[in-house]
Amino acid sequence: MTLTKKMGAEFLGTFWLVLGGCGSAVLAATFPDVGIGLLGVSLAFGLTVLTMAFAIGHISGCHLNPAVSFGLWSCGRFSTAELGPYIIAQVAGGIAGAAILYVIASGQAGFDVTAGFASNGYGEHSPGGYNLTAALVTEIVMTFMFLIIILGATDKRAPQGFAPIAIGLGLTLIHLISIPVTNTSVNPARSTAVAIFQGDWAISQLWLFWLAPIVGAILAGVVYKWFESENNS
Repeated sequence: MTLTKKMGAEFLGTFWLVLGGCGSAVLAATFPDVGIGLLGVSLAFGLTVLTMAFAIGHISGCHLNPAVSFGLWSCGRFSTAELGPYIIAQVAGGIAGAAILYVIASGQAGFDVTAGFASNGYGEHSPGGYNLTAALVTEIVMTFMFLIIILGATDKRAPQGFAPIAIGLGLTLIHLISIPVTNTSVNPARSTAVAIFQGDWAISQLWLFWLAPIVGAILAGVVYKWFESENNS
């Protein structure tokens, strides 16, 4: 598979993740009478990854997330040469998804993108008022566990064909835990996409949602590589 096709798949997959996941938060979370709430948003994010893993996993590996690419790279499963192009495609796809969401959401009278637009934040911009330290720890640990799930589920020794289900449900669980803390990132592309449209505080706090997920992912890659080592069998 050519790198161009892989990048196209990553663009499309991340587009769907942002449109589906953030779209559920912006359009449906508090919809009158039938709002899907925290549980529904969590499930929506998981479903975007699950569906795309089946749809494009055989093309690009379905990373959809710079942190996932870094985690696979640190575990020795992803090439350095493709790291930059994948991240570019993921961020671009995420921005495209956020742009479509903005067009849809702005069709409602009274829509105010500065109210949040599913952006990630800490302190006064955390859904539950959690401080920077709590947000940093949450994003590192949640991304660490997400990568452990991904690396384990896609291990050649694991049951074959079930990885998308484990990964999608894993992301659902992560959102159930951490939406109150940071609105859940574990994905720099997802955070960047909506922050660009929200602007203001979302941009100023964006550094954490690049740093923490990448640190957590790289740590997970190193740990899982130790599990894979034959010397430790």
